[in-house]
Amino acid sequence: MKNAKWISVVMLMMIAAVAAAQMPSNERITAQVPFTFVVADRVIPLGDCVIQRADPSGRVLVIRSPNTGVDVFATASMKENTKIEKAYTLVFHRYGMRYYLAAVKLENSGVVYQLTPSNFEKELLAQNAPVTEEVLLASAK
Repeated sequence: MKNAKWISVVMLMMIAAVAAAQMPSNERITAQVPFTFVVADRVIPLGDCVIQRADPSGRVLVIRSPNTGVDVFATASMKENTKIEKAYTLVFHRYGMRYYLAAVKLENSGVVYQLTPSNFEKELLAQNAPVTEEVLLASAK
């Protein structure tokens, strides 16, 4: 019984630490993306890109292209990475000449928002298409 009490205390502390590491709802990550890419089966044109949480849980992100007025809501899962990132990072999967936003890594944190693959990307994965990973640095505003 003693151990059960301590385990519950440790778990509560870990949950609080993970919650604190999330991207604050008012924080925006911005990047200049030099190529068009796909999120949730929608094409985002090259140029400025703004990403922020769309719900308190962090399971939905909104990706905006302010210059073109394109807004996309995408589901994401939050993962803990052992590597602490030194900068905000956008991770893209590249298949041929097509790019798909795969993850958003937070600065000074091990938190990674992994986006649910679009239907297009799922088809490419099923075909075992060769994939490369492209990484872009971003900033918070």
